[in-house]
Amino acid sequence: QVQLVESGGGLVQAGGSLRLSCAASARTFSDAAMGWFRQAPGKEQEFVAHIRWNSGYTYYADSVKGRFTISRDNAKNTVYLQMNSLKPEDTAVYYCAASQKTIWTVQSMGAIISYNYWGQGTQVTVSS
Repeated sequence: QVQLVESGGGLVQAGGSLRLSCAASARTFSDAAMGWFRQAPGKEQEFVAHIRWNSGYTYYADSVKGRFTISRDNAKNTVYLQMNSLKPEDTAVYYCAASQKTIWTVQSMGAIISYNYWGQGTQVTVSS
């Protein structure tokens, strides 16, 4: 069982930056990738970014490409989401997730069903 704990959320002005962290309690070869998702009030959960533990391959939603960077520290079992040039529409609860999949498509990287374990979420609020 993998436990995920997010941190780093908070209140920031538009144009500012935040870095989210997601610490995993354990990581095995079966935990092949990590993802960040977010859910704004009244909206469905949406994909933000994806990273593979071994290769470091990354993939982003178009809405955050060029502004957000996902990275990982294998030694610390931690994944990060650096968020720059934040906009009010980035306001949401951000969740990290772990997946045991090893074969991916563009569609599956952004699919909630592809991820087995989820953190509790951390609130990000961007003021205008």
